[in-house]
Amino acid sequence: MIASLSFRTSNFRRLALKERDISQHRDLVSTNRGSRIRTRRGRLLPLLPAATQAAALLLASSVGTLAYDDLATSQVLATPTMPRPAYLQPATDPVFGTEFTRITDPGRQLLGGVRCRPAYCTHRYSISQAWNADQSLLVITNGWGGLCFLDGKSYEPAFYRNVHNECEWHPTDPELMICVLRNTLYTWAPRRNAGTIVYASSQYGNFQFGPYKGNPSNDGSRLAVRAVNRAGALVAFAYDISAKKKYPDIELGSLPGKSGFCSISPSGQYILCFQALPDGTEVAHVFTIDGAQIQRWTEHHRPGHGDMTIDADGNDVYVGISKAEPDKFHIIKRRLEDGVVTDLAPYGEGQHASIRNIRRPGWVFLTYTGNYTEAAKHPDWAPFYQEVVALRIDGSGKLRRIVHTRDAPYDYWSEAHASPSPDGSQVIWSSNWGEAGGPVADYVARLSWPVTEK
Repeated sequence: MIASLSFRTSNFRRLALKERDISQHRDLVSTNRGSRIRTRRGRLLPLLPAATQAAALLLASSVGTLAYDDLATSQVLATPTMPRPAYLQPATDPVFGTEFTRITDPGRQLLGGVRCRPAYCTHRYSISQAWNADQSLLVITNGWGGLCFLDGKSYEPAFYRNVHNECEWHPTDPELMICVLRNTLYTWAPRRNAGTIVYASSQYGNFQFGPYKGNPSNDGSRLAVRAVNRAGALVAFAYDISAKKKYPDIELGSLPGKSGFCSISPSGQYILCFQALPDGTEVAHVFTIDGAQIQRWTEHHRPGHGDMTIDADGNDVYVGISKAEPDKFHIIKRRLEDGVVTDLAPYGEGQHASIRNIRRPGWVFLTYTGNYTEAAKHPDWAPFYQEVVALRIDGSGKLRRIVHTRDAPYDYWSEAHASPSPDGSQVIWSSNWGEAGGPVADYVARLSWPVTEK
């Protein structure tokens, strides 16, 4: 049984990778002298004037509940003060009218004496799916020292598993996660705490799923595994779970720089790998599943902090935040096959992009950071700050404004990392609720979509 051996591995590797990820975010947040916090281009104000709050409430009436908007007409909307919602009590965003719930309570003892950390109790990352395929379960990882499973609709704690392996939900089978451990790829049923070996290798070890930024193909049949071969070299390869087929190695050690992560594309036809160069530039390499390189994007994070999807034309694309000219700090879409870029949103405070909404394609869920003062004085910027926005990836500018995150910049764990459910009807995000250094909890917003909307 894989389950019996998979729950004793060390958490040190995860923490080391988190430290690396934290360092990658230091260009987004820096501390000022004293207690105030400075963002990349401005300062967070702890309280808005009463007149500004009143204006926001007036604007809310014109915005409507989860109304459709457009980049050309969207305005910067102030965030009225709002007490931190109580645990598991419904709340409503005062500007957008979105219903949401605080689903974790840092420091609370749950599930047979297991306690989440007082500092943070959150989902793993923006591009890691929190919900299983039918959305009956939701997994919380950060702060537990294992995996805490919640009911996917009520958010009540369901059960806890002392697992530290890299596991991602199977995108079509709600009972399974896809996991790696040492030299083994396996599927795991969390409810039954039972695993089934898919592939065990005598030629490779130190299997990693990304690490920590990998996802399976949309049908759950393929993934990219990063591993070490018998000669001690770092490689990546595609593996087909259904066909039980390993594809040729990609020799990551032969690429310039240090390996960041690799992931299979949604179609299962490509592998995207990031490499960090000595000067700090992070470049992307695109390979076929047979290991042939077809693209090298030499610009720094053009894009980065993003996610992959299949667009309306049937192309695998990567959508994220560009950190290089000529579209620095724009939201862009880049085609894996040939590198063609589509500009989706103008210069702004975009922080993360997620397209885990695989059953509602065509939308990217964006996490914006920043503050009202800075956003309001730059009318040419994307008019969003501390906000979750769903944006069409067809370049039309059509969008939906979902919720203000109220996350005061402090550290990596305080970032919102918004991530949608498979059908896009729920969005999870993290927040310290405007208290820099305060406890970080998870929140879930509920969205309604017209039957005809895709």
